[in-house]
Amino acid sequence: MASITRMSGFDAGFLYMETPSMHMHTLKIAILDPSTDNTFDNLIEKMTERLRLLPPMRRRVVQVPFRLNHPVLVTQRTIDPKRHFFHHDIGGEGTMRDLEKLIGEICSTPLDRSVPLWELHLCEGLPDGKVAIVGKIHHALADGLAANAMLANVMDVSSTDVRPSVRGEKHDGVDDPSDSLLIRHALRDGARQILDFPRLIANTFRGVRAVFRYRRAMDGRVPTPVKDAPRTSFNGPLTHRRTFATVTIPLAELKRARAARTEIEGLTLNDVVLGVTSGALRMWLAAHDEHPRSSLLAGVPVGLDANDIEPRLMGNNVSNLFTTLATDIDDPVERLRKISITTRHAKAINQRLGSALMDWSQFAPPAPFAAAVRAYSRMRGARFHPAAFNAIVSNVPGPRERVKIAGSQLSDVFSVGPLTEGIGLNVTVWSYIDHMNFSLLACPDLLPDVEELAALFPAALAELIGEPEPEELTAPPVAHDATADQETA
Repeated sequence: MASITRMSGFDAGFLYMETPSMHMHTLKIAILDPSTDNTFDNLIEKMTERLRLLPPMRRRVVQVPFRLNHPVLVTQRTIDPKRHFFHHDIGGEGTMRDLEKLIGEICSTPLDRSVPLWELHLCEGLPDGKVAIVGKIHHALADGLAANAMLANVMDVSSTDVRPSVRGEKHDGVDDPSDSLLIRHALRDGARQILDFPRLIANTFRGVRAVFRYRRAMDGRVPTPVKDAPRTSFNGPLTHRRTFATVTIPLAELKRARAARTEIEGLTLNDVVLGVTSGALRMWLAAHDEHPRSSLLAGVPVGLDANDIEPRLMGNNVSNLFTTLATDIDDPVERLRKISITTRHAKAINQRLGSALMDWSQFAPPAPFAAAVRAYSRMRGARFHPAAFNAIVSNVPGPRERVKIAGSQLSDVFSVGPLTEGIGLNVTVWSYIDHMNFSLLACPDLLPDVEELAALFPAALAELIGEPEPEELTAPPVAHDATADQETA
């Protein structure tokens, strides 16, 4: 099956988790400078030309009869543009807030499972002739690192400092496999999975033992999901609706916040991102007269790829660590210290577990798993217990220099991941050149004023620096041709 690939249990899990109220797609938003190339027809033509460099965008999910194993991905021979490309006009002088509202609407509908799981939306009508391209791709096909690699494959760059494009596919598509072929290969792959079971048990045992040893020796503690997560108004059953907001902060200001706290040993830029998110949430909770019984917890996706391997163009290889946001601590320095120490321990625990827990998803039975998730969603089960954690906070490095997409200059880029049941807020950070873009996705039936929460991030940063909020932080910075480094979790 040269053009047919079995999905891993972890990738397929994002399909099983999807319900009418929990959409498992991610968004990538590119803002392009004015250009004669910024037309709907040109977008279709340029992207269609590069589909071989974007394997997930040619592959359609095909279920195995009787759900005997995880689905397969079949490479299609052709792509129907009408099923994937969409055109919007915000209205000539549309503001960024107008675009954010449209993005929320785009995010509020699930992807069509009968075609490859992606859409591209061209949004015209921004000030100064700029346009936005909103890419919508299912998490089952790509995590943040794979999406970053795909973005690199559609960029036009000349600098030798930028990683070259990843190899694309060389083969053509195929017709859908027959039911008999799918069943035979499902049973064959299932037998291979069973043979791998002893190794998985051994790896899990070693990982769990290493975690217990580390926990006994460490100074402090790492919070436990569900048990240590307080209830908040934005933790509860999701509806299908989504809202979106952004705030842009200069990378130099985030680095200045780190440099201003030399008394915190091992402080990273990612700790500062968590600290800024914590400060903004504290202000939002205070404004809404909410007083959780303990600190909010964050789920932080962490890539497991080795640095020396060729970047992936598809699939997921991530784990999640759980850390405190220290929202119960008034002093911003002590809050940041607690976040830094706890996150360092959480990373160490995560490294000891490795991919063991993720590998167990390979043995998840497709039909019962999906049925259980749908039943939980219909029953609004998130009402009955605290969420696993309170918010998702992700930090992914983006392009470090100016690039072009389909011949047009990339002015800015934003990204955000999905919400999961019980967790109504996702904060995703992507850098571009010399600034970092915080993108917030929320369920408005749980968190109705996500734009007001986003507006609090500059004040939270100023609090960490120990200075009054700079006026220039209230507006996005003007990007320039400078190279900036970024640390990730």
